[in-house]
Amino acid sequence: MRTRLISVLSGLLLALSATAFVAAPQAQADTGPAAVAEALRQGPVYVDPRAAGQLSAAQADALAQKIKDAGKPVFVAVLPAGDEFPAASVLRTLRTETGITGLYAVRLGDGFNAGADRAVMPGNAVRNLTDAVKSGGPTDAATQLNSFVDQALTQARGSAPASWGTTAAGSGSDVPVGGLVALGALAAVGGGGAYALVRRNRKKKEEAAREAVERLRVVVDEDITAFGEELDRLDFHPAEPGADDAMRTDFEHSLDSYDKAKQIMGNATRPEEVTGVTQALEDGRFSLAVLAARREGRPLPERRAPCFFDPRHGPSTQDAEWAPAGGAARTVPVCAADAVRLSEGGDPMVRTVATDSGPRPYYDAGPAYGPWAGGYFGGGILPGLLMGTMLGSMMSTPAYASDFGAAGTGFEGGDVSGADFDSSDFGGFDGGGGFDGGGGFDGGGGF
Repeated sequence: MRTRLISVLSGLLLALSATAFVAAPQAQADTGPAAVAEALRQGPVYVDPRAAGQLSAAQADALAQKIKDAGKPVFVAVLPAGDEFPAASVLRTLRTETGITGLYAVRLGDGFNAGADRAVMPGNAVRNLTDAVKSGGPTDAATQLNSFVDQALTQARGSAPASWGTTAAGSGSDVPVGGLVALGALAAVGGGGAYALVRRNRKKKEEAAREAVERLRVVVDEDITAFGEELDRLDFHPAEPGADDAMRTDFEHSLDSYDKAKQIMGNATRPEEVTGVTQALEDGRFSLAVLAARREGRPLPERRAPCFFDPRHGPSTQDAEWAPAGGAARTVPVCAADAVRLSEGGDPMVRTVATDSGPRPYYDAGPAYGPWAGGYFGGGILPGLLMGTMLGSMMSTPAYASDFGAAGTGFEGGDVSGADFDSSDFGGFDGGGGFDGGGGFDGGGGF
């Protein structure tokens, strides 16, 4: 039996070694997306031979070593502009072909763009980093890529893929043969146990996600019910005297938001999906506020964040100074009623939620309520509002980002996830601004 096992392992190692030695010259000959992906699976930086003038081998090696030293799933490709790498789809194609959850940055000709799985970096963070390195006009590849990577490594979540081994990447022509041989042996001997461990850990995460969703469901159902009651109290009828097309549009938008919130919550299986529910409710409440103003002949309200103390109060009407118990003062958006309470020295009407120690303000009730609050207070204002609160502190930790921070499939940065990813996270250089520093990103933006 032992002899047979040794024979099997020897054959496997010889096959892997032969494959590795054959693959290396092939990687040098091919330059299409498949070759780029193969190189990125072996190291973090790939430079197409036709773009070698943009990033030297020494610069590529240094950039690759920086990424590997940080241990983050950040991938960089320097490619020539042309039909082989269509601007509108190159990011998605490379992510699909490489098959690893991560942050992908592409220098295409003189243009630049990036995309990331949300488990690794939120879309708005990718956009901000991309815009930052594209500002100020054209720059050389080494400066631009190092600037992006330096900032990305401090924010990216997850770990470098195991396939990188210990060999630096450089131009993508190096293949870590020793790493492949070792991985092959480990796969033959311990693959079953490793697979079982991954499944067990994933099952635990899925169970924790279900528990978090059920805790959120109580609060969200209250919000949906409250919004439905607001629709009823408004008692608007599209055919009523004085109703015009603008009013009917506002009302229809409110109804659509109500239905959307119910649908998303009904299908939610992960806590981060709840963000879409509260986004829909926030949008619907603003439409109701606009409709009410039209009916009463008042000036239309400006688009403002919901009342910080309880989003069910509706859109805020002003900002006010407030400090949580034992915390520093900050400016928060408040409704008219809470503004009066604060000005008179009273306490605002704060939304409380159930905890193991009894009802608590939502911002002191733990990380599970982060997705709920994030949908109401998006656009980057949430961290400042929650500064010094329990939820604010927890949201800044890697554990929160992993468990509650980003929608996804359960894969983490560095995981082999194949084509199981949200393609909207990997937008194109879509002709609006090309890869030229113009245009946006993330679902319709350009390079």
